[in-house]
Amino acid sequence: MKIHDLHPAPGSNTRKRRVGRGIGGKGGKTAGRGTKGQGARDTVPMGFEGGQMPLQRRIPKLKGFKNPFRVAYVGINLDTIQEMDATEISPESLRRDGLVHKSELVKVLGRGTLSRPVAVKAHACSASAGRAIIAAGGSVEIVPPPFGNGRPPAKGNALTNR
Repeated sequence: MKIHDLHPAPGSNTRKRRVGRGIGGKGGKTAGRGTKGQGARDTVPMGFEGGQMPLQRRIPKLKGFKNPFRVAYVGINLDTIQEMDATEISPESLRRDGLVHKSELVKVLGRGTLSRPVAVKAHACSASAGRAIIAAGGSVEIVPPPFGNGRPPAKGNALTNR
């Protein structure tokens, strides 16, 4: 087989219909435009909606976009952990104490000091917070997020993500 032997499958390529070329073929006389009126003539601008404010002018022009895959954490600082009397801190215990909501991810941050050993389980931990917890004799365990290790499911839709 050579390149000059190649042809498209029969019926796959159809010619463009040439309308408005007389009554001898399809698309003669009014050429598919109906009769009279603005649509029968060539004066309708693109996006024209009959005098109604066109769609491209109705929608808001906002700068940038909202990342639908953003991973948002609730920060819990070391001074907050110091005030709690628990020896084991986890997202469940923080929810029980009313510090985070049900589906929020927890990140331990390094503001404040820790003077007692605490076992911390969180979705993320800053480097300074991890060093301070280990220096106080505690331990840090990173809990995987509920959506796995990939990116989270998108929030909103094409109209709300801007």
